[in-house]
Amino acid sequence: MKSKVLESISENKIIAIIRKLETDKLIQTVEALKEGGIKLIEVTFDQRGEFSEEYTSGQIKMICDTYGDKLYIGAGTVMTVRQVEMAYKAGAKYIISPNVNKEVIKKTVELGMISIPGALTPTEIETAHSYGADIVKMFPAGELGIGYVKAVLAPLNHIKTMAVGGVDEKNLKDFLSLGIIGVGVGSNIVKKDLIAKGEFDKITKFALNYTRQIN
Repeated sequence: MKSKVLESISENKIIAIIRKLETDKLIQTVEALKEGGIKLIEVTFDQRGEFSEEYTSGQIKMICDTYGDKLYIGAGTVMTVRQVEMAYKAGAKYIISPNVNKEVIKKTVELGMISIPGALTPTEIETAHSYGADIVKMFPAGELGIGYVKAVLAPLNHIKTMAVGGVDEKNLKDFLSLGIIGVGVGSNIVKKDLIAKGEFDKITKFALNYTRQIN
């Protein structure tokens, strides 16, 4: 399974990020993303606690139960071993974090999921890799720009990386041209105002703006 998920990330490139979404809108949103060609979805934990860990893991389970192996679902903003375990039990196939946490990485690998911790500097990227990360998320990539990412990755091209933070339909191809395995995109696709109004067809159109660039 792990190799299939890695293959899907490499092939489909785009992980759509769902943050703090009410459950009654969840499946409609996921369906809209799927119709737009998205096959990888991250549901994030809320570290402030506004949405409980159980709430997030319940959403992951709901998507997994609904779509099975048609989509690969991961957990995002994972910062504790407990959250790794909860995501695993809910059916998550990959664990994404904003930081490098050795215990989180090791537990993810132990449970057979793909580890994608967040890092920025060359030292952080290599440290995450040495801990066993399968992919290292460069975050926030967009704010620092293509030039920074290109320079940092030049000596680290043996490490699989992805870009998250500030990626949009205008710079998507520029990032992918650097040889990264994929990107994570949140509010530039998963637009809360459209979801609130029930305009899921527009979510599909935004998703297509991205997926059509990689096909």
